[in-house]
Amino acid sequence: MHDGECGCLEAFGQGESLLQDPSCLEELEDRLHFYVEECDYLQGFQVLCDLHDGFSGVGAKVTELLCDEYSGKGILTWGLTPVMSNMGDSQNSYRLMNTALGIVHLSSHSSLFCPLSLSGSLGIKPQPPIMFPYINYDASLNYHSSAILATALDTLTAPYRLCSSQGSMMHLAETLNFSGRKVVAAWASVPFPALHGYSLCDTLCAYQQDVPWNLLSSCGEQKVSCCFAQSVVLRGICKESHISCLRKQPASPLHACESTEQSLQHYLHAVFPGAFSTSHVLKQPCNTLPPYPQFFSPLLTPQGFLLDKPPGYSSAAVESIPVLAALQSSPVLHTLLYGLYKDLQRLNTRRWASFFSAGVEQADFQEALEELRTLSQCYETGLEADKSEDGADSD
Repeated sequence: MHDGECGCLEAFGQGESLLQDPSCLEELEDRLHFYVEECDYLQGFQVLCDLHDGFSGVGAKVTELLCDEYSGKGILTWGLTPVMSNMGDSQNSYRLMNTALGIVHLSSHSSLFCPLSLSGSLGIKPQPPIMFPYINYDASLNYHSSAILATALDTLTAPYRLCSSQGSMMHLAETLNFSGRKVVAAWASVPFPALHGYSLCDTLCAYQQDVPWNLLSSCGEQKVSCCFAQSVVLRGICKESHISCLRKQPASPLHACESTEQSLQHYLHAVFPGAFSTSHVLKQPCNTLPPYPQFFSPLLTPQGFLLDKPPGYSSAAVESIPVLAALQSSPVLHTLLYGLYKDLQRLNTRRWASFFSAGVEQADFQEALEELRTLSQCYETGLEADKSEDGADSD
C-alpha cells in the first residue's frame, strides 16, 4: 500500500490518498465500528501519528473521519517526530512540509493536538536532542526514546484513563483549548527529582523559580515563565510523605499545606500566577522493570528517588520512578508554530514538484501556511506580537 522508492509514505499527499482508496477506507471503518461497539462508555479517541512523513496525511484523514462520525467525542492527537540527523536537503524539506500540514489538519479535526518529540526543534535548522539530568539515553535508539515518550504519555493521560478519575477526555480538552488554542505543549520530569527521605514540600521548595521538567514538544526553548492553562500530573510520590511537612512552625507556605494535592496546587499557582491549573497526584509510580531500558543515573535508588551521592556499592536496577508531567497551553507554542511558518516562507517549494504531485495543491499548501500563522497568533503575548510584526516588516 505504500508508495515511494524506499517503500514508505514520504509525502503528506500520499497519506491522504491512501485513505481515499475505498477498500482501505472500508477496512478502517469496519475495525473502528467493531471496537466502538465493544465500548461500555466511549470517551473519545487517542490518535498517535508520525508528523514528519506521509503518515501525517493518514492521520489527517483519520481524525477527519472521527470528527465527522463521532462529533461530541474527544479526539486527542499526538504528533510524533523522531530525533533527526544527517538528513539531505530533499528529506529535510519534505519533513518540514509534512510537519506543517500535519499540525494544521490534525489540530483542526482534533479536540486537542500535542506535538511530542525528543528533538530540540521541528524547524529547518536541527537542534540537539533533549537532555535529562538523571537519564543517560541514546537519542538514535528508538528503544530509548520511545520509553521516555511512553512514560510521559502514560502520565499525561492518567486524568481521564483511571477508574477513579472524575474528568473525561473532553473535559481535559476543554480546560486547555479555549480561545482557539487547540495545540498544547508537553512537559515532563523523567524522573521527578524527589530527594530520598525528604517530603514533596522540601523538593518543591528547591525549585521555586523553575519547574524541574523538560519540554517535549520541540519548541526550541526549555524555560517558560507563563502559560494560559495547564493540566499537571505527579505520580509516584507517597501521600504519607507529606506528614513531615506538618511542623509546628512551617518552614514555608508549602509546608503549611495539609496534603500533597494542596502542596502541588499551591506551588503551581506560585510559579504560574494567573494561569488556570488543574493538578492530579497519583500514588502509583511508573514501572521501569525490563524491558524498560536501564539508562538511569547511579544517583537513583531502586524506587527512583534521588541520593546526595552515588552509593559505594554497585547500585541495583531502578524498578520504578516518580514522574511529573504537564500539558500546557503556553506562549512557547508561538515559537514553534510561527517558526515553522517562517521556515516554509523561505523555502522554495517549486524545487519539490514531486511533493505536490503526490496530491497536495500549491494553493492548498499556501492556505495551510496562513492557517498555521493564524494558529500561532492564538499564543501571542505582547512581546511575541511585536516580534511577529517586526518579522513581517522585514519580509
